[in-house]
Amino acid sequence: MIKKILLTFIVATLTTALFAQIYNPVKWSHELKITGKNTANIQIRATIDEGWHLYGLHIPADGPRATAITFKTIQNAKLVGELDSPSKLQKAYDANFDMELNWYVNEAVFVQKIKFTDASKVKVSGVIEFMVCDDKSCLPPSKQTFTLGAPIVKQSPVAAKDSAVTKTVVANAKTDYWKPVINELKAFGNASGDAGQTSLWLIFLAGLLGGFLALFTPCVWPIIPMTVSFFLKRSENKKLGQRDAVLYGLAIIFIYVTLGILITLIFGASALNSLSTNAIFNLIFFALLVVFAISFFGAFEITLPSSWSTKLDAKADSTAGFISILFMAFTLVLVSFSCTGPIIGTLLVQVSSSGSLLAPAIGMLGFAVALSIPFSLFALFPSWLKSLPKSGGWLNSVKVVLAFLELALALKFFSVADLAYGWRLLDREVFLSIWIVIFALLGMYLLGKLRFSHDSESKHTSVLGVFLAIVSFAFSVYMIPGLWGAPLKAISAFAPPLSTQDFNLYHDEVHAAFTDYDQGMAFAADKKLPVVVDFSGFGCVNCRKMEASVWTDVNVKDLLKKDFVLISLFVDDKTALAKSYEVDENGRTTLIETVGDKWSYLQRSKFGANAQPFYVMLDNTGKPLNKSYTFDQNPANFVKWLNRK
Repeated sequence: MIKKILLTFIVATLTTALFAQIYNPVKWSHELKITGKNTANIQIRATIDEGWHLYGLHIPADGPRATAITFKTIQNAKLVGELDSPSKLQKAYDANFDMELNWYVNEAVFVQKIKFTDASKVKVSGVIEFMVCDDKSCLPPSKQTFTLGAPIVKQSPVAAKDSAVTKTVVANAKTDYWKPVINELKAFGNASGDAGQTSLWLIFLAGLLGGFLALFTPCVWPIIPMTVSFFLKRSENKKLGQRDAVLYGLAIIFIYVTLGILITLIFGASALNSLSTNAIFNLIFFALLVVFAISFFGAFEITLPSSWSTKLDAKADSTAGFISILFMAFTLVLVSFSCTGPIIGTLLVQVSSSGSLLAPAIGMLGFAVALSIPFSLFALFPSWLKSLPKSGGWLNSVKVVLAFLELALALKFFSVADLAYGWRLLDREVFLSIWIVIFALLGMYLLGKLRFSHDSESKHTSVLGVFLAIVSFAFSVYMIPGLWGAPLKAISAFAPPLSTQDFNLYHDEVHAAFTDYDQGMAFAADKKLPVVVDFSGFGCVNCRKMEASVWTDVNVKDLLKKDFVLISLFVDDKTALAKSYEVDENGRTTLIETVGDKWSYLQRSKFGANAQPFYVMLDNTGKPLNKSYTFDQNPANFVKWLNRK
């Protein structure tokens, strides 16, 4: 029964994640109704599709997201009393959350009274937070902004509509260039490139690699005797022992995949993508990895409170059936988290830029599969413990190697924030210089020429250590030409782009002529040239691979420079616009505050896509000339696309 419930939960949650991307059962409207000489009502109305319900303003803390309306800006007015809702509130048992809840169906109206001295000067803006469910599933919590009263900026509507969506752009924008061409683009067929077919597989493999790496961390190793001890008590019945071992592996997978799904449902794919280039978020991760690296070097030990794992372990021993196995799996996850946390965090941040709602769950699935296989085998064959090497000096060496790697990865997070906000503190040559030093020191450590406090005095260099040292030194030597501008294709996904290189003797790279869509289109119209629009991102790993592996090809470079106007638009550029503005998108109001917001909206509204890299070929009026192109590192395929073959 429990297994069926868990399986139903996973399927329902995955279905919900996919469904939320294409369906919005709540439409919001808002108006300012004058009720007297100096009073008015802010009226916010939700129209709810049949079969769905919107939760009320007051919901238990452990329940779903309650509807909340927050007033961010109130100019030349003040609120009177509290937010009220005259709509009928239904109360019933909600099977989704197993509790008594309240909600609205069909329609919900929310009213807030205000006072003012001059109605023409009143301006109110805010955010609506809400969650909707039907009888079988729930959509992720959502947010929508609203503005009433005096306008924030002058706006002009786009002349055309696509799928009954009205869009708003800056007043001086060329509206013809922004006209949606989703259907015209689809008429050319599916996108060229292989991102759509392989990206989720690559994410799974990345998770798998992270899981296997986690197996060699010192926090995971002590769980093996605990696992063996737990399952030795169950091995008397061979059939039941085999069943429990399989369930143990599935429980580990279930916990990690559920974590990935919950992260997606809480934040959403687009929010994760935005979060992945947020300065504070990336700097926190940078600091976290540096702290873990210092710990692994032996400066101090990071451990979770022992009482947590002890209580879970005791619970596993005292509980029967699948619940006890689930508690044992929780013990594994909790005890190992101080080592697996940085690996999981790095994985989730990297997959967030894919634009897929399934990406975090798929990445965690790969991680969990790799982690669960050996533990399932030890649960199945407890006697294998005797054949394992004893923990000791070799584990300390693994910790130090991981410390060097975490320092290198930490720079990637700092680099993303540095690029997105234009600080220019970690340009390409600075990044490469630090990496060269890190991997040179790693090579010295592997040869025994560098020691730390927890290393034994009689440490000898193994044959494996010699080979790994050769690899580390060779990698350092490989990066040296990059200081003068060599493309370094092997690490293009990690290093800052060549455009940040101050001293560059390499002149074969391609740089976009424009980073502003309207300016580039106006230039193309004047020169009567077609356009290639490159939707990119500072935190986009595959974008850097395309620039280093494809754009440097002689044929590609010649075509892009001579036959097209190349426009690169960075959807994660955090540069603030001179004036923010709002757009109506699928019934929701979206606030456009940064340059990246503007280009991200252009990609969604005009082309119906939100993942990067994404390339479109347009004539100089903004109409597509070919199918779109995604990630494919084969230059010959890109040349065929440019030649429209």
